Amino acid sequence: MKGVPDPVVPAYGGACVEGLVPALLNRFEHAPPAWVPEPLAGAEQVVLFVVDGLGWEQLSERDVLAPTLASMTGGPITSVAPTTTATALTSITTGLPPAAHGVLGYRLRVDTGEVMNVLQWRTPSGDARSSIPPARFQTVPAFMGRPVPVVTRAEFASTGFTLAHLGGARLHGWRMPSSMVQEVADLLKAGQGFVYAYYDGVDKVAHEYGIGAHYEAELMATDRLVADLLSVLPPGAALAVTSDHGQVHVGTGGLLLDGDLMEDVTTQSGEGRFRWLHARPGRAPGLAGAARDRYGDVAWVHSREEIVAAGWLGGRPSPGVEDRLGDVALVPFAPVAFLDGAESGEARMVGRHGSLTPAEMWVPLLAAQA
Repeated sequence: MKGVPDPVVPAYGGACVEGLVPALLNRFEHAPPAWVPEPLAGAEQVVLFVVDGLGWEQLSERDVLAPTLASMTGGPITSVAPTTTATALTSITTGLPPAAHGVLGYRLRVDTGEVMNVLQWRTPSGDARSSIPPARFQTVPAFMGRPVPVVTRAEFASTGFTLAHLGGARLHGWRMPSSMVQEVADLLKAGQGFVYAYYDGVDKVAHEYGIGAHYEAELMATDRLVADLLSVLPPGAALAVTSDHGQVHVGTGGLLLDGDLMEDVTTQSGEGRFRWLHARPGRAPGLAGAARDRYGDVAWVHSREEIVAAGWLGGRPSPGVEDRLGDVALVPFAPVAFLDGAESGEARMVGRHGSLTPAEMWVPLLAAQA
């Protein structure tokens, strides 16, 4: 269709978040690839700081507000598809593309036939930690099975998603950002060679307020947090800063799929900027064509097979995992979101992510030594 941009396809096997942890953990046995900033190559200790929701485009357009980040070495790398926290964080911690680890989105159809919110680990029936054990849903150990300490919000410790993407890791909880810095400092003093730290403030503010004054205030606060982390690095240590995805300012409006189209749909999964439609038996081909005719001016509309073949997921998922996907995906390149009436909370989000636009796909990889 005329005027449709090309998606930014994840650079699996190259400058992509899924390759970062293996490169850093193996830096003494193998020289890191050229896309890994030089300060990390010979560092005796490394802190990997993941700032949820900090896209490269949003940061580079506001570098005057983030002088610490602007002074660091590095540039953009790609996230994974979809550009959503559940999928991208799992790729970061496991070092694998989504097709391999199986956490293929924010809301996924599970074996019960229900749709599970992965971050909450809930289905319409309630808490799913017993019926869908996280360690069976995602079986790959975090950090290549190595005992890496994780500094994250204390309230995340017992969640299903934490068990799925950080299984086996040693958690060090924080409730205030200052405590996060202190936990990192203590671990470095104890001689830890690699520390993983996670902060979700940028993403929370973007969802609630979009990309505006509140976002910029949070970016400045995050930059000060990065400066605090740099200040506690011992000699020979380095800090790496990256993210899971960027953001698009969509506003509070959204698109509800037309009623006649929904006659061929049993349920929806995914999220507003990577919406999966699950077709009634035999209706998938016609649904893909109808959705493309209706929404092809604002979104990439592809069948499941087309998305797998295009390499968006980094390979073909195993049959049981592939069943978590829908039949047709609507992935907006315009600043819109496709709403699902069954997910009421999502409608209130102002800033969003999930698609393969440059604003969502490119994330920073920046580094500095003590």
